[in-house]
Amino acid sequence: LVLSLCIFGNDTMSTSTVIVSFARTPLGALMGSLSSLTAPQLGATAIKGALGRAGGSIDVEELPFTIAEAYMGNVVSAGIGQAPARQAVLAAGLPESTICTTINKVCASGMKAVMLGSQAIAAGSVGKDAAIIAGGMESMSNIPHYLPNSRGGTALGNIELVDGLVHDGLWDPYDNQHMGLCAEACAK
Repeated sequence: LVLSLCIFGNDTMSTSTVIVSFARTPLGALMGSLSSLTAPQLGATAIKGALGRAGGSIDVEELPFTIAEAYMGNVVSAGIGQAPARQAVLAAGLPESTICTTINKVCASGMKAVMLGSQAIAAGSVGKDAAIIAGGMESMSNIPHYLPNSRGGTALGNIELVDGLVHDGLWDPYDNQHMGLCAEACAK
């Protein structure tokens, strides 16, 4: 249960990317003290924190820049509703006109969001008085269990319950192994 976020802007002389502000939620644990919060709620908290550090206020009207776009990474969106990045941005008090994109690149979702934000600035698609929000958000505690084939019903017998956290978040479908084993192999 980790969320980190950067607000990117450009210096006024070029399209160089600079980090204007950052924030993160406290580290959490599976089913720990932050488990009642969804990924978008955690994302909104970090966005507000980063905005406060960048402009001294979380009030969008008082910021010295506008937010042109938001890229937010999220690996498992099951059960949190459509458009998690938009949910986080709106819950943070940003206007509906903010362009939002949710990125799923598994473990690198937040990093890919930061890369896309930086590339947008480098390409010149963000004005000099604008910034981009980029980061990642996840609430592993809130990833649901699944009932495969339940829509068709079960006429007789047991049904399988699949842990969505393992199935969609922590399982390598290519080598059919837990991602923890991949991490161990990388560490060697």
